[in-house]
Amino acid sequence: MSDDGTAADGGSASREGRLPGIVTRDGDRYVRVTRGLELPPRRAALGLLGVILFVAVPDLATLSPLLQLQVVHQGALFGLAAVGLNLLLRHTRLVSFGHAAFFGTGAYAAAILATHFDVTSMLLLLAGATLFGTLMAGVVGYLSLRHTGLYFSLLTLAFGQLLYAVVIGQGYFGSSDGLSVRPGEANQALLFGVEFGSEAYSVIVYYLTVLVVVVGLLVMWRVINSPFGNALDAIGQNRTRARFIGIPVRRYVFAAFVLSGVYGGLAGGMYGLVQQHVRPESTLYFLRSGDILFMAILGGFQTLVGPLVGGIVLVFLQDVGRDVTSYFDALTGVVLVALVFGFPRGIVGSLKRGSPFRERLGRLAADPSLAGTWLRGAGDAAVAAAYRAGENLRILLFGVN
Repeated sequence: MSDDGTAADGGSASREGRLPGIVTRDGDRYVRVTRGLELPPRRAALGLLGVILFVAVPDLATLSPLLQLQVVHQGALFGLAAVGLNLLLRHTRLVSFGHAAFFGTGAYAAAILATHFDVTSMLLLLAGATLFGTLMAGVVGYLSLRHTGLYFSLLTLAFGQLLYAVVIGQGYFGSSDGLSVRPGEANQALLFGVEFGSEAYSVIVYYLTVLVVVVGLLVMWRVINSPFGNALDAIGQNRTRARFIGIPVRRYVFAAFVLSGVYGGLAGGMYGLVQQHVRPESTLYFLRSGDILFMAILGGFQTLVGPLVGGIVLVFLQDVGRDVTSYFDALTGVVLVALVFGFPRGIVGSLKRGSPFRERLGRLAADPSLAGTWLRGAGDAAVAAAYRAGENLRILLFGVN
């Protein structure tokens, strides 16, 4: 069974298909989602509930102004880009600071095809966005993967900023004003030649995003549970040993980098269709790369769906923060610090069986009086930390006496 709670096909395992989609292995039942993807019933039910809630967002958004379709939609798209980035982060231990380059390339590819070449088909715009995002990832990966560690991270950051500078300095890309996707009265792409009203358009593009995200997660699951994914894990643990056992390290890491660019370009193209106007600050700036990286960590980079959840949560926090206070960045920071301390493995990672959060939750359920003990311990730790900070400040100002 993989770390995502899935069970791969085993030659010696006994199976009994009593019901469609139900298999029995060593006396335990699993729900088969697709070939090789088998989940325990409880996890399958949670996954199905998540998909249902994901699909029901347009209807749920009409019930509460707090839940906005566009916010969830943007969060899912940035989360999809974070799923691609997570392939590098989780399996090869490479930290990219420039993944917004692929997201922005996809968004600008859709805008350029629509504005300068009058491409009206939504699917063609997405195909072009994915193609150019993939090509950009190929170029950046070829030039960056000659180095590892900090130098790799800085190179990806440098190429991302270079692309940002080129776009913002050229009138062909609309400079700092950006480009519209199909400017003018007919500003919406067509799906199978059909034009929709603005409200129907937003819902249809959202459901297209749901389809893309679900397929993207299944494809990523297949990748990370394949021999290729196992080879990436070996590379991430020790490159030298991986090379000694015959794994073509550079070729495999390059393939993973390009695949992560596919997700970024596709997500960026969808973003262009949703926003109908792309700007360099919101798609290519280096802070956007930091957002995508943080989404993966916040949701739990050791899980498959964690980056997607992290994307929705971070965009939601940023949107709510703007409505609550002008210091929304500080508010978002405080909430994120609380999340990081409370969920050290990310939101989804902390909910997995065996995590410290689940262990503490179980102990609390068995003995509720522990809550008081933990609160007193947290208060004592905060007081001790404040005392140490004051003492350090005194030493810095007045020296040791």
